[in-house]
Amino acid sequence: MNATLTLVSVFAIFIPALILPGPDFIAVVRSSMTRGTRAGLLTTMGVSMGLALYATLSLVGLSAVLVEYQLLAWTVRVLGGCYLIYLGFRLVFADARSIALADEGSAQRRNALLFGFLVTMTNPKAVVLFTSVFATAVTAQTPFWLLVLMIVLVTLSSLAWYTIVSLFMSSRPVIARFQHMRHRIERVAGVCFVAIGGKILADARNPISV
Repeated sequence: MNATLTLVSVFAIFIPALILPGPDFIAVVRSSMTRGTRAGLLTTMGVSMGLALYATLSLVGLSAVLVEYQLLAWTVRVLGGCYLIYLGFRLVFADARSIALADEGSAQRRNALLFGFLVTMTNPKAVVLFTSVFATAVTAQTPFWLLVLMIVLVTLSSLAWYTIVSLFMSSRPVIARFQHMRHRIERVAGVCFVAIGGKILADARNPISV
């Protein structure tokens, strides 16, 4: 398979999966609408770092390990689902005043970056995605430069898409319309995380396959 066909095969799967709303999308929207543009962009960076790490690990064989050792895959899913549920409940029961008084200091910036990274890294569906993506196109004969290029493109695609989402969701018209609903946005995001975490736990028995 030549380089062009490999890239088309990979990104024909990855790009639609990236655009479809999931935990990463919810994380970026939540940060952008409740903390502002800077927090949204930092969450975007965290999400992109997580996806880049998953892509790298997939290319060095993590996907094959998870397919071979289903108990490990089950553990990853359960821990990831539990974390998303925990995070969701924290958002649902967050103090409205703490949201309103949150500033954009260095601690808040670090939290936004870490928030995006952890949401991505504890989303076991990312493992399934990259297993599917790279299993369709990457072989032992795939040149190293092409593997590196795919990781770079995964990262840049994520940065581009979630930057657009963040800038839109933190724009003045959007914030002006939803400025009195920040606590509700937190709660909605929390409910979504709980639902996604619950779905992940419900699907944990299903084996990862390529």
